[in-house]
Amino acid sequence: MDSPQITAVAADTSDPRAGLRAVASLRTLADVLELRQVEAALRAGMSWQHIADALGVTRQAVHKKYAKRIDQNIDIPRRNA
Repeated sequence: MDSPQITAVAADTSDPRAGLRAVASLRTLADVLELRQVEAALRAGMSWQHIADALGVTRQAVHKKYAKRIDQNIDIPRRNA
């Protein structure tokens, strides 16, 4: 099932079990896509703050969620303390 089909099933309230499974699938897909975009942003030179702003969360939240999940080969500029 592709994303538009999953979205349609998730929006259809006539079969809650199927809808909930579809919502869980969409959540997994969103998490994978968000990680890919965070990695792309870091590779493009964006800071954790700019990524956080784009996602509507704090810098601390985005760093905590992704710092250990991103590709470790990405060169991330470190802040001066």
